[in-house]
Amino acid sequence: MALEFVGGALLSAFLQVEFDRLTSYQVLDSFHRRKLDETLSSKLKIKLLSIDALAHHAEQKQFRDQHVKSWLVAVKVAVLDAEDLLDDIDYELSKCKVDAESESQTYTCKVLNFFKSHVRSFDKDIKSRMEQLLDSLEFLSNQKGDLGLKNASGVGVGSGLGGELSHKSPSTSFLSESVFYGRDDDKEIILNRMISDTHNCNQLSILSIVGLGGLGKTMLAQHVYHHSGIEGIFDIKAWVCVSDEFDDFKVSRAILDTITNSADDSRELEMVHARLKEKLPGKRFLLVLDDVWNECQSKWEEVQKALDFGAQGSKILITTRSKKVASTMRSKEHHLKQLQEDYCRQLLAEHAFRDDNSQPDPDCKEIGMKIVEKCKGLPLALKTMGSLLHRKSVSEWKSVLQSEMWELEDSDIVPALH
Repeated sequence: MALEFVGGALLSAFLQVEFDRLTSYQVLDSFHRRKLDETLSSKLKIKLLSIDALAHHAEQKQFRDQHVKSWLVAVKVAVLDAEDLLDDIDYELSKCKVDAESESQTYTCKVLNFFKSHVRSFDKDIKSRMEQLLDSLEFLSNQKGDLGLKNASGVGVGSGLGGELSHKSPSTSFLSESVFYGRDDDKEIILNRMISDTHNCNQLSILSIVGLGGLGKTMLAQHVYHHSGIEGIFDIKAWVCVSDEFDDFKVSRAILDTITNSADDSRELEMVHARLKEKLPGKRFLLVLDDVWNECQSKWEEVQKALDFGAQGSKILITTRSKKVASTMRSKEHHLKQLQEDYCRQLLAEHAFRDDNSQPDPDCKEIGMKIVEKCKGLPLALKTMGSLLHRKSVSEWKSVLQSEMWELEDSDIVPALH
């Protein structure tokens, strides 16, 4: 049963990465710029979120119900079809850019010419394939009653970029892991941005850590938040896990509660802002907003109104999966990439061989190298695999390596960050 769970747990991570790509700003923006039916992209987003919610329950049931297992296979096929569709769109956009540069025209002008000329037949094909994909996802979603599948708790359609897709508990500033592999350079860059211009910057400075789910954005923010280098620089430090629907009142009150270390009973946004305006003047603060999905600029502006009363040099650090969110919040961006291979090996070993007094079996280490390669630099997958393989036999390691779940690898189900 442990090995069966490995497949389900890792599949969840892989699907999450692909869902992030399918609902990314680049994809939605390409539909808008090409004047394609934007309702199709919205429907795709909703359907994928619905399927994602069901998939988590299906992963648990698949080992007791062959029909559910077949349903999951069909989900994989649909996701791969969607990925092929996106690859074709990316190729056309890249081709357009290359053509524009080769002919010494500005990219913008060439894109406009491109959209007006030979893309019509391509767009027609994209629309047809999108409609077929939506039909497939609709069919899969409608089977939940017959299969007895239920939506995972906390998963579903919300606001902004399709709502909350994270299946983790709300984060805190507490360091969940003291060892942080392969992120020293990222940490130094962000620390420097948090420390720089704290005495000369009159404008509230905002920085977003942007990256796919499972890359360690929250942990990176935690390490920055607790770093000794920022001690004494900020009068106030506050950590708020946003997630879910971005409600300007709830977010503002959560910020106030964290700053005052007490629960505020205000029931109106104006009252919350009034209290923040009392607390912040003359105070330089560092505010971390973790797991932000909001793409509505007016909502963020309502939250920011009171924050502008902080002292010069105040900073806001955001973690998000979406460049659109970072743009909405008018922030600078730091893009988190996948781990390098050496750090991947260390991360897997840390979780797979922890507390082992004896030397790890050489066969396990060799198999582990191949598993690291298949995880393609995704920390979430590496930690999941390492934890679930802890104290397992060589034969169990081999079974994981040979599992059919790795069939997703051939289609780059764990794509590189764009």
